[in-house]
Amino acid sequence: MKIENFDYKADLLSKLPELKQIEGFPIGKDEDIIELSDPPYYTACPNPYINEFIEKYGKSYNEETDDYHCEPFVGDVSEGKNDPIYNAHSYHTKVPHKAIMKYIKHYTKEGDIVLDGFCGTGMTGVAAQLLNRKIILTELSPIASFISYNYNNVINLTEFKNAANQLLKDIDKECSWIYETNHIINGKIAQTKGKIIHVIWSDVFSCQFCNNEYTFWNEAVDLHNDSVKSEYNCPACNALIDKNQSNRVYIKKYDNVLKEEISFSKQVPVYINYSYNKKRFFKIPDEFDYQLLNKIDDYSIPYWYPIDRMPIGDEARRNDSIGITHLHQYYTRRNLLILSTLYNKITHPLLKFAFFNTSWHGTLMRRYNARGGHRPLTGTLYIPQLPSEGNMLEVYSNKIKMLIKFIECRSLKSKNFIISTQSTTNFDNIKSNSIDYIFTDPPFGDNLMYSDLNFIWEGWLKIITNNKSEAIIVKSLNKSITDYAYLMLKAFQSYYKVLKPNRWITVEFHNSKSSVWNAIQDAMTKAGFIISQVTVLDKQQGSFKQYTSAGTVKNDLVISAYKPTKSFEERIIKNAGKDFEIEFVKDFLNNLPKRPIIERTEQMLYSKMLAYYVQRGYEVQYNSTTFYSMLRNHFVEEDGLWFNDNQIADYRTFKQQMKLEGKQDGSQGMLTLFVTDEKSAIIWLNNFLSEPKSFSDIHSAFTKLLNKQDDLMPDLKDILSENYYFENDKYRKPITDEEYLALGEKRQRNLLKQFETLLIEAQSSKKKIKSVRKEALVFGIETYHKSRRFGEILALSKKLDSKLIENNPEISMFIETAEFEVEGFGE
Repeated sequence: MKIENFDYKADLLSKLPELKQIEGFPIGKDEDIIELSDPPYYTACPNPYINEFIEKYGKSYNEETDDYHCEPFVGDVSEGKNDPIYNAHSYHTKVPHKAIMKYIKHYTKEGDIVLDGFCGTGMTGVAAQLLNRKIILTELSPIASFISYNYNNVINLTEFKNAANQLLKDIDKECSWIYETNHIINGKIAQTKGKIIHVIWSDVFSCQFCNNEYTFWNEAVDLHNDSVKSEYNCPACNALIDKNQSNRVYIKKYDNVLKEEISFSKQVPVYINYSYNKKRFFKIPDEFDYQLLNKIDDYSIPYWYPIDRMPIGDEARRNDSIGITHLHQYYTRRNLLILSTLYNKITHPLLKFAFFNTSWHGTLMRRYNARGGHRPLTGTLYIPQLPSEGNMLEVYSNKIKMLIKFIECRSLKSKNFIISTQSTTNFDNIKSNSIDYIFTDPPFGDNLMYSDLNFIWEGWLKIITNNKSEAIIVKSLNKSITDYAYLMLKAFQSYYKVLKPNRWITVEFHNSKSSVWNAIQDAMTKAGFIISQVTVLDKQQGSFKQYTSAGTVKNDLVISAYKPTKSFEERIIKNAGKDFEIEFVKDFLNNLPKRPIIERTEQMLYSKMLAYYVQRGYEVQYNSTTFYSMLRNHFVEEDGLWFNDNQIADYRTFKQQMKLEGKQDGSQGMLTLFVTDEKSAIIWLNNFLSEPKSFSDIHSAFTKLLNKQDDLMPDLKDILSENYYFENDKYRKPITDEEYLALGEKRQRNLLKQFETLLIEAQSSKKKIKSVRKEALVFGIETYHKSRRFGEILALSKKLDSKLIENNPEISMFIETAEFEVEGFGE
């Protein structure tokens, strides 16, 4: 792709005024952005060469000749975490490249173009390149895109080793004295110095009862048992106290950088781990150690280092209260000296890559661990009561050894990547319908404040994340779940624009909060994607359970969705969805694996069709009962699952194979899901009651799976009597259409009656309604929606607790549609 003798850096500089109009352009000086970039492959700003990459490697889409067909795939997203590639650089979240490779191999062929718009450290790029695919990586954070570049760039191992050896030699010569300590032999100071491995520092507190100052380490740490006590006795008054009942001791000190006196939490060195003649020793700091610290404090650091004020942010300013307000204050003076020396002598990009991983461990965030393995707490800028000041020369040297293994293991020969630093909310610089597959791991709400965390790195980089379009939930920046949902919608609209029709997107997502999961799902469907399957890895069982509602588990979700063909979209838009339900279901079933999954049940098929229609403003002609009749007339049912005519033979072959392998009896038990509410309970019962069963048998199996969340679902007996027939002391599913319709109409009358009771309660009560039978609420709102009684829906919504709406996508969907019908788009 690169044109010989073309000055790409000069060309990129000339394009910066135009590129600054693209969302997510980072905060930094032009010269720093250009210096860091390696165009056309990597730019520390929006990359203007992406379409050239697509023109060279991509294949244009033509629906008439397109014969692509693929079913959703699920693989273990935790695989490969013990790997030289994965461990080359730490990051707040990261999906192992070995796990991603399975997805890319399933959905694409060699030469195809893969995209990850929330690329983080670029693991999707590594996976794609190892499989001979082309990869486009975009990332809002400059440090993340820089890490991605180094993960994906071709490295000359010999050149790297030579540069690393020279750097380590120079640094050791200039700075080794700062990690020296005395070693005692037979009561005398040895002639040669020991080498510090780490120094433990300790907070100093005062007792709330006697105001005596005490060092936390001395009273709380039990070295004999390798533990830290939660309670201990005050050394002065002997009162039983803990750190939370004590007061921090603050001292004032003049900051030569800020040119002002600051007050910060007092910490003192308490314990030194060092080596002497290749053996490890421990000691309490002595006079030499204190003199060395004073010498370092007085030493004028000759190199540049970042002194930025920590930005406004819940995480970024968490340490203001203990006097840590600026970036340089996150380091001891000793480590600031060594890190600034390192950074200003680095000449190779991969050595800078190693620096950033090292610098994270050089902060006061590095925690003492009584059992070893000192490291910062993941996902936070928390500074502990017992920081461990590591030897950064040792840490950096060890990181270089790891990177040599990384280069040897990865062994990339050519540059099949292009990387851009920009927001996923704007892909104007990427051609429409040009991407063959998307794998992405988007930010998940308020779990991690990426720009806050990355500021520790980006201050050194001199290029900072433009967090205006960062999809997070954070109070200090007034970013709510609504803002998060809006930004995620823009991101998935961008994905939808660039993905080829009839192609797949895989979203790996950690389900921490129901409202955040609903925002992701809602954004995907509003953007135009059709979610085919959602699964979650049960890491204890090593299997994938299927997913019907938010808030079920705390593991990684895998969301499989596809972009429908252009002709499909044109036909449904032309008729505003009328009489298109059958074709919608047919197309949806065609994109499902031919095996037992909940998406093939009538309940999930109806939900998918309903969501697709309501969100586009199309009239819904079916209710859940008449929808079942439509299924019976146009599709094939087996084991409570629905198939197209051309799929049923493959499903039966699959069942037969399961029998031959001794896995289940063909279909029983393969539909594994979490029972969290009434809807998932009915789906499970329909599968479980493949033959009539007694209540005791049903109850025993049901209670093992039940993990009820926020649903006032009826008792099991009431669910059974409302949905099934009771004969000969056993419950069975309806057999004929007449039986099914009779039960369906009876259930709908009950649901509507409960909904109207809820309406009366809402009108008369001043309190917010926090708990409801969700099936009654959804059915009632759906019924009122079809009757265009939008005002009553909105009146009810004002009495519902906000979490009830946020945590239930069907409810929020109908309310949002009602708001549009009554109030319009607004300003």
